[in-house]
Amino acid sequence: MTFARRTLTLLCLSAQFTLAVAAAPGNHKGVYDYSLVGLDGKEVSLSMYKGKTLLIVNLASQSLYRNQISALQDLQATYAEKGLVIIGIPSDDFGKQELADNDALRRFYTESMHLTFPVFARVHLRGNNAIPLASFLTESKEGTGGGEIHWNFTKFLIDNQGHPVARFEAHSDPTDPEFRITIEQVLDGKYKKSEPTDKDPPAGSSDTDEDAG
Repeated sequence: MTFARRTLTLLCLSAQFTLAVAAAPGNHKGVYDYSLVGLDGKEVSLSMYKGKTLLIVNLASQSLYRNQISALQDLQATYAEKGLVIIGIPSDDFGKQELADNDALRRFYTESMHLTFPVFARVHLRGNNAIPLASFLTESKEGTGGGEIHWNFTKFLIDNQGHPVARFEAHSDPTDPEFRITIEQVLDGKYKKSEPTDKDPPAGSSDTDEDAG
Protein backbone atom coordinates (compact mmCIF):
# COMPACT_ATOMS: atom_id res chain seq x y z
CA MET A 1 0.00 0.00 0.00
CA THR A 2 1.41 3.38 -0.99
CA PHE A 3 1.93 6.12 1.58
CA ALA A 4 -0.80 8.26 -0.02
CA ARG A 5 -3.33 5.40 0.02
CA ARG A 6 -2.44 4.50 3.62
CA THR A 7 -2.89 8.13 4.66
CA LEU A 8 -6.27 8.32 2.92
CA THR A 9 -7.40 5.09 4.62
CA LEU A 10 -6.42 6.43 8.03
CA LEU A 11 -8.26 9.67 7.39
CA CYS A 12 -11.41 7.78 6.38
CA LEU A 13 -11.25 5.59 9.49
CA SER A 14 -10.72 8.66 11.63
CA ALA A 15 -13.74 10.40 10.09
CA GLN A 16 -15.93 7.32 10.61
CA PHE A 17 -14.85 7.12 14.25
CA THR A 18 -15.62 10.80 14.81
CA LEU A 19 -19.09 10.44 13.32
CA ALA A 20 -19.78 7.31 15.38
CA VAL A 21 -18.77 9.06 18.60
CA ALA A 22 -20.87 12.13 17.77
CA ALA A 23 -23.89 9.93 17.03
CA ALA A 24 -23.59 7.88 20.21
CA PRO A 25 -26.51 8.57 22.58
CA GLY A 26 -24.22 9.16 25.54
CA ASN A 27 -22.55 12.11 23.80
CA HIS A 28 -25.58 14.36 23.69
CA LYS A 29 -25.48 17.22 26.19
CA GLY A 30 -27.59 17.03 29.29
CA VAL A 31 -28.44 19.41 32.10
CA TYR A 32 -25.37 18.22 34.01
CA ASP A 33 -23.15 20.00 31.45
CA TYR A 34 -24.37 23.41 32.62
CA SER A 35 -23.68 25.61 35.63
CA LEU A 36 -25.49 28.34 37.54
CA VAL A 37 -24.27 30.97 39.98
CA GLY A 38 -25.39 30.73 43.58
CA LEU A 39 -26.63 33.62 45.68
CA ASP A 40 -23.16 33.65 47.26
CA GLY A 41 -21.63 34.41 43.86
CA LYS A 42 -20.01 30.99 43.45
CA GLU A 43 -20.45 28.88 40.33
CA VAL A 44 -22.37 25.65 40.87
CA SER A 45 -22.24 22.79 38.36
CA LEU A 46 -25.57 21.04 37.92
CA SER A 47 -23.59 17.80 37.79
CA MET A 48 -23.83 17.83 41.59
CA TYR A 49 -27.46 16.73 41.10
CA LYS A 50 -26.64 13.63 39.06
CA GLY A 51 -29.14 10.87 39.69
CA LYS A 52 -31.83 13.30 40.89
CA THR A 53 -35.05 14.27 39.17
CA LEU A 54 -35.01 18.05 38.71
CA LEU A 55 -37.80 20.58 38.31
CA ILE A 56 -36.22 23.77 36.97
CA VAL A 57 -38.43 26.84 37.48
CA ASN A 58 -37.88 30.50 36.59
CA LEU A 59 -39.01 32.41 39.66
CA ALA A 60 -40.32 35.95 40.07
CA SER A 61 -41.12 37.05 43.61
CA GLN A 62 -43.42 39.91 42.52
CA SER A 63 -45.43 37.91 39.96
CA LEU A 64 -49.12 37.17 40.38
CA TYR A 65 -48.06 33.52 40.04
CA ARG A 66 -45.94 33.80 43.18
CA ASN A 67 -48.44 31.64 45.08
CA GLN A 68 -46.78 28.77 43.23
CA ILE A 69 -43.64 29.26 45.31
CA SER A 70 -45.30 27.67 48.36
CA ALA A 71 -46.68 24.90 46.16
CA LEU A 72 -43.18 24.21 44.84
CA GLN A 73 -41.87 24.00 48.39
CA ASP A 74 -44.63 21.51 49.17
CA LEU A 75 -43.54 19.43 46.17
CA GLN A 76 -39.96 19.49 47.40
CA ALA A 77 -40.97 18.34 50.87
CA THR A 78 -43.27 15.63 49.50
CA TYR A 79 -40.92 14.07 46.96
CA ALA A 80 -37.43 14.82 48.32
CA GLU A 81 -36.96 11.28 49.60
CA LYS A 82 -37.79 9.90 46.15
CA GLY A 83 -35.10 12.07 44.58
CA LEU A 84 -36.80 15.30 43.49
CA VAL A 85 -34.83 18.55 43.62
CA ILE A 86 -36.42 21.82 42.57
CA ILE A 87 -34.04 24.36 41.03
CA GLY A 88 -35.17 27.97 41.36
CA ILE A 89 -33.80 30.45 38.82
CA PRO A 90 -34.95 34.05 39.39
CA SER A 91 -35.31 36.26 36.32
CA ASP A 92 -36.46 39.82 35.70
CA ASP A 93 -37.04 39.27 31.98
CA PHE A 94 -40.80 38.89 32.22
CA GLY A 95 -42.61 42.01 33.36
CA LYS A 96 -39.72 43.22 35.57
CA GLN A 97 -41.08 41.24 38.52
CA GLU A 98 -37.97 40.04 40.32
CA LEU A 99 -35.77 41.57 43.02
CA ALA A 100 -32.52 43.15 41.94
CA ASP A 101 -29.71 41.81 44.14
CA ASN A 102 -28.67 38.56 45.74
CA ASP A 103 -29.16 39.77 49.32
CA ALA A 104 -32.77 40.72 48.60
CA LEU A 105 -33.33 37.38 46.85
CA ARG A 106 -31.88 35.51 49.80
CA ARG A 107 -34.05 37.40 52.28
CA PHE A 108 -37.20 36.71 50.31
CA TYR A 109 -36.70 33.09 49.27
CA THR A 110 -34.79 31.77 52.25
CA GLU A 111 -35.85 33.90 55.20
CA SER A 112 -39.41 34.85 54.24
CA MET A 113 -40.49 31.84 52.17
CA HIS A 114 -38.32 29.31 54.06
CA LEU A 115 -37.49 27.39 50.90
CA THR A 116 -35.41 24.25 51.29
CA PHE A 117 -34.66 23.89 47.58
CA PRO A 118 -31.77 25.82 45.97
CA VAL A 119 -32.40 29.27 44.53
CA PHE A 120 -29.70 30.73 42.31
CA ALA A 121 -28.70 34.23 41.24
CA ARG A 122 -30.88 36.23 38.87
CA VAL A 123 -30.21 35.64 35.18
CA HIS A 124 -31.51 36.41 31.71
CA LEU A 125 -33.59 33.62 30.19
CA ARG A 126 -34.44 35.05 26.79
CA GLY A 127 -32.84 37.35 24.27
CA ASN A 128 -29.19 37.75 23.36
CA ASN A 129 -28.05 37.56 26.99
CA ALA A 130 -29.94 34.37 27.86
CA ILE A 131 -27.88 31.78 29.70
CA PRO A 132 -26.97 28.65 27.67
CA LEU A 133 -29.11 26.44 29.92
CA ALA A 134 -32.26 28.28 28.77
CA SER A 135 -31.49 27.59 25.12
CA PHE A 136 -30.81 23.93 25.86
CA LEU A 137 -34.06 23.46 27.76
CA THR A 138 -36.21 25.00 25.04
CA GLU A 139 -34.65 23.56 21.89
CA SER A 140 -36.54 20.78 20.15
CA LYS A 141 -33.63 18.42 19.53
CA GLU A 142 -32.41 17.78 23.07
CA GLY A 143 -34.75 19.83 25.23
CA THR A 144 -38.52 19.97 25.47
CA GLY A 145 -39.16 22.29 22.54
CA GLY A 146 -41.87 24.91 22.69
CA GLY A 147 -39.66 27.84 21.81
CA GLU A 148 -38.18 30.39 24.18
CA ILE A 149 -39.48 30.83 27.71
CA HIS A 150 -42.59 33.02 27.59
CA TRP A 151 -43.29 34.04 31.16
CA ASN A 152 -42.54 33.60 34.85
CA PHE A 153 -42.89 30.15 36.43
CA THR A 154 -42.25 28.07 33.36
CA LYS A 155 -41.20 24.65 34.60
CA PHE A 156 -38.92 22.03 33.06
CA LEU A 157 -38.90 18.47 34.38
CA ILE A 158 -35.58 16.65 34.06
CA ASP A 159 -35.19 12.89 34.51
CA ASN A 160 -32.45 11.29 36.61
CA GLN A 161 -30.21 11.00 33.55
CA GLY A 162 -30.18 14.77 33.05
CA HIS A 163 -32.57 14.78 30.09
CA PRO A 164 -35.49 17.25 29.81
CA VAL A 165 -38.72 15.27 29.51
CA ALA A 166 -41.60 17.69 30.12
CA ARG A 167 -42.43 21.38 30.10
CA PHE A 168 -45.16 23.19 32.03
CA GLU A 169 -46.13 26.78 31.27
CA ALA A 170 -46.77 29.52 33.83
CA HIS A 171 -50.43 28.69 34.41
CA SER A 172 -49.66 25.03 35.23
CA ASP A 173 -50.14 24.92 38.99
CA PRO A 174 -47.90 22.51 40.96
CA THR A 175 -50.94 21.61 43.08
CA ASP A 176 -52.80 20.16 40.08
CA PRO A 177 -53.16 16.35 40.29
CA GLU A 178 -51.96 15.86 36.70
CA PHE A 179 -48.83 17.87 37.45
CA ARG A 180 -48.00 15.62 40.38
CA ILE A 181 -48.83 12.46 38.45
CA THR A 182 -46.27 13.45 35.81
CA ILE A 183 -43.63 14.04 38.48
CA GLU A 184 -44.39 10.69 40.08
CA GLN A 185 -44.13 8.92 36.73
CA VAL A 186 -40.72 10.48 36.07
CA LEU A 187 -39.52 9.61 39.58
CA ASP A 188 -40.65 6.01 39.04
CA GLY A 189 -39.09 5.83 35.56
CA LYS A 190 -42.47 5.27 33.91
CA TYR A 191 -42.91 8.53 32.03
CA LYS A 192 -42.78 8.46 28.22
CA LYS A 193 -41.56 11.70 26.70
CA SER A 194 -43.65 12.99 23.81
CA GLU A 195 -41.92 14.21 20.67
CA PRO A 196 -41.53 18.01 20.94
CA THR A 197 -42.20 20.34 18.05
CA ASP A 198 -41.63 24.05 17.58
CA LYS A 199 -44.38 24.18 14.95
CA ASP A 200 -47.19 23.93 17.47
CA PRO A 201 -47.89 27.00 19.63
CA PRO A 202 -46.83 26.15 23.19
CA ALA A 203 -49.41 26.20 25.93
CA GLY A 204 -49.54 29.40 27.89
CA SER A 205 -47.83 31.47 25.20
CA SER A 206 -50.68 33.92 24.76
CA ASP A 207 -50.67 37.52 25.95
CA THR A 208 -52.93 36.54 28.82
CA ASP A 209 -49.92 35.25 30.75
CA GLU A 210 -48.20 38.61 30.50
CA ASP A 211 -51.37 40.41 31.53
CA ALA A 212 -51.71 38.10 34.51
CA GLY A 213 -48.18 38.74 35.70
